[in-house]
Amino acid sequence: MIELEIQGLSPSREGLLIEVGRFVMANGFTLQRQRLVQDPHGILLTMVVRGPSRGRKALEAALGAYERFISFQMFPFVDGEAKPHFAASLPRMAYTPPPAPAVPAPAPAPIVASITPSTGTPAKATEAPAASAPADAPISRQAPPAEPEFEFIQPTPRPPAAPTAIVVATPFVELVPLGPDEPAVEKILRSLEYDYPKIVPQLLALQQSVAEAARESSLALAGTRTGSWVFQREYLLDDGLDLPEAIERIGVPALRALAEVDQQGTQLHIQDSLLCTSGHSGCSFFGGFLEGLLGPAIAPGSMSIFPVCCRSYGADECVLAISD
Repeated sequence: MIELEIQGLSPSREGLLIEVGRFVMANGFTLQRQRLVQDPHGILLTMVVRGPSRGRKALEAALGAYERFISFQMFPFVDGEAKPHFAASLPRMAYTPPPAPAVPAPAPAPIVASITPSTGTPAKATEAPAASAPADAPISRQAPPAEPEFEFIQPTPRPPAAPTAIVVATPFVELVPLGPDEPAVEKILRSLEYDYPKIVPQLLALQQSVAEAARESSLALAGTRTGSWVFQREYLLDDGLDLPEAIERIGVPALRALAEVDQQGTQLHIQDSLLCTSGHSGCSFFGGFLEGLLGPAIAPGSMSIFPVCCRSYGADECVLAISD
């Protein structure tokens, strides 16, 4: 068995997780986790899948022919090593405008030296008169009118440009999973007999009370114990069934007491799950619930349940695939 990380770029997100999840299942792989991130280039899809090594080439060929992928990459997944998405936009540097040009100083007025007619000696330098007087006329000693000084208008400096917004894609962070918080699970199940099926508020409180790395395992444990309790109370005589029959006769009716469910073969589509919001998936509760509910009813054999996609990661609905 190998674990692979799939990174893809798509122009739209509607139904993307479901369609890629079908390629994953069709080639013998199971989905471990998934994520959708909005980016200026499009929708960034990240999936971690697990399956047989012989199926890698077939899965890669199927994804390469998938028309909704602009491009994709697939490589071995290394636990604890977060890899940036190959198509994520790079951060842009803020633009700083150049300084305003300096204003040149005004040129000095021209100075003209006049000659005294009687002596021929240079007189004090004055500004040139508008017109020369006759040689025998006395030189007027009246000072010429002062020319108005020019007022140089400084250019209004441009305001600095607003910095360009830097878009950074949310990194894909892998948490080290922890075991279930059994005391917290026991606490919410104490009044199960009286609260069922209105237990969603208790499950939301469980999500908030346990550590983030223990959230999925705690919800799965709560689901398994709740499913076993429902089977003992309502379906104890229904045993020895095959998987499709158990899903139709037991799984779907029991699950509809908790959420709106649509059955499509061995896949259950859960609509508007209140446990799968704000980036926190609650599908582990539904998976545990079905294991505790259907396990005793199925003829000797094994059963596996895994999420194909989840509403908390941008999908339109949560999809659970059940196989024996």
